[in-house]
Amino acid sequence: MPARSDRAVPLAVKIVVSGGLGVGKTTFISAVSEIEPLDTDAPITQVSVGVDSLEGVESKTTTTVALDFGRISLGPTLALYLFGTPGQRRFSFLWDELVEGALGTVVLADTRRIEDCFPALDYFEAHGAPFVLAVNRFDGAERFPPEEVRAALGLDAAVPVLECDARERGSVRDVLGALMDRVMEERPPTTRRVAAAVR
Repeated sequence: MPARSDRAVPLAVKIVVSGGLGVGKTTFISAVSEIEPLDTDAPITQVSVGVDSLEGVESKTTTTVALDFGRISLGPTLALYLFGTPGQRRFSFLWDELVEGALGTVVLADTRRIEDCFPALDYFEAHGAPFVLAVNRFDGAERFPPEEVRAALGLDAAVPVLECDARERGSVRDVLGALMDRVMEERPPTTRRVAAAVR
């Protein structure tokens, strides 16, 4: 019989990263993942013309069609699993599966296409899931104070709104920290302890 290992299996915590097409979900996960991120990017083809708007992100040539996945280990006893949702409404049927069991959600927004984050916001508000809104700073995009973004989207005062650069590991970690703070405010005590450990 093989020897029994005394090593503890790390607690897995699921975080969802959502938002519209081309908002930076794949980049956000790639910036912090300690493993080669899994992505399901596929080329954007003529089939999507008239279905998926590329206004504001015309240079985009691929898109996520199922999910993105990455992992961050926080010591030997805790691991964050990051799941990115597809941005197009036609793939929203996948969201229920991706969100099942998640501790919380990051909704990414792009001020050039701010209306694209409405489906994600509506979904997570309807499901009562703790989330934060992170405005991704794109080169050349106009920047607005967080309170202006909150007002434009009609977000509750309790929802954190912050800027981030999805390319930068430190910026992404700050967003995840803000999400954990939100989870600690909203979830039951046992879940709050997990969020505190992540924070």
